Parts: sequence; structure tokens; C-alpha cells
Amino acid sequence: MLRRLTAALIAIALPAGAQDDPLAEYRWVARPIIIFADSPRDPRVVEQLGEFDLGRRDLEDRDVVVIVDTEQDSALRDRFHPRDFQFLLIGKDGEVKYRKPDPVPVRELARVIDRTPMRLDELQAERALRGRDSLQIDPPTTN
Repeated sequence: MLRRLTAALIAIALPAGAQDDPLAEYRWVARPIIIFADSPRDPRVVEQLGEFDLGRRDLEDRDVVVIVDTEQDSALRDRFHPRDFQFLLIGKDGEVKYRKPDPVPVRELARVIDRTPMRLDELQAERALRGRDSLQIDPPTTN
């Protein structure tokens, strides 16, 4: 299920040109976060992944998939042209929603995601489902 996929650390090293859209599998089902760095040991990568560990539940609730790209020549780098450390949030529609050259706290990330139109629709649908689930019809009584 998607919840098992979400917030999983996926090391990606797609050669440049290997795939037209390396994020196609996530479109409409997950919000990829791409962390670009020159090395997986970059202190900012370590800090960001530690932050994600602490906020795992928040990321799962928002269908987040984490991708770390430390390859010098990858399809993702060709598409997004990062320099040094770069944090990108991609929406379920495949568009960049947030870009930052520093690690991002989960709380800040959650606020950014929660303001997107798609997330607002998801929250409204969840509320409607909860409202329906709470409605209970009592069986008729016989006297």
C-alpha cells in the first residue's frame, strides 16, 4: 500500500536520459521530496534525514516519498539543475512546489504541503468520510 512506500528513503541513480520522467511512477499518488547533494555524508543530508525520521508520521500522512540523489549525472539533475545541496518538494501533479538550498524542518514542510490545493481537497475528502462514518442508523425497534 502507499503508506508503506511513503517516507521511504529511495536512493536513486538514474543515468541521464534513462527515462523521460523519472518521477512518473509517483504522479497522482505521492509527493516526492528530492534531496540533492554531492555526497550522502553531507552534513545537511544527515540533518535532513534525521528531521524526516522524527517527523515520519507527518510525512506518511501527506504521502511523501524521499529521494536522495548524490549522483553527478542523473536524470533528476538534468531536469532540476541543482547546485550543491538542494531540497525540492514535488507535488502529486509533478510540479515543483517548494525549493530551498537548506534542510527543511518537517513542520515547515507540512505547512507548505497543507496549503496546496490538492492537499486541501484531500483533507476535505477525509473529513467527509469521517462524517459519514460517524453517522449511524439505529435499527428499528419492535414493541
